Amino acid sequence: MDVGTRITVTSPDQMRDVGRRLAKLLRPGDLVLLTGELGAGKTTLTRGLGEGLGVRGAVTSPTFVIARVHPSLGDGPPLVHVDAYRLNGGLDEMEDLDLDVSLPDSVVAVEWGEGKVEGLSEDRLHVVIQRTVGSDPAVTDTMAADVDDVRDVVVTGVGPRWAGEDLASLAG
Repeated sequence: MDVGTRITVTSPDQMRDVGRRLAKLLRPGDLVLLTGELGAGKTTLTRGLGEGLGVRGAVTSPTFVIARVHPSLGDGPPLVHVDAYRLNGGLDEMEDLDLDVSLPDSVVAVEWGEGKVEGLSEDRLHVVIQRTVGSDPAVTDTMAADVDDVRDVVVTGVGPRWAGEDLASLAG
């Protein structure tokens, strides 16, 4: 059963905060797919994941290196941050990165992974980030200092791992 929640985000700081809250739900073996257009906030959310997981190193876009491993500074799992934008071979090409080896012990966050990495695990979180177009009645004048920063984030749990999780807690 798929379970999901919707969050309106009005700034990059709020996007990082969503990532920090999401990190509290994650454990080794979790796969997070991040979907959204260029500049939507996928890497910003992943920075929050890294902060929440307490990993070493600045979380930046892995576009040119494809994948970065951020070891844990404490007892938590490492974060493997992947950018699958340049990968066209789907799961075959992803297997070259040995993500299936990293997955049991790590949290793996894959930007642009939709349609490419679902085969890594029957259990995953799918995070879809979309820019809000036009005015949103849920966004007040004080919140909407810059309409370009407003995003709708939909987090959907796929598979048995997420069936009992309360994703509504991500909304703050």
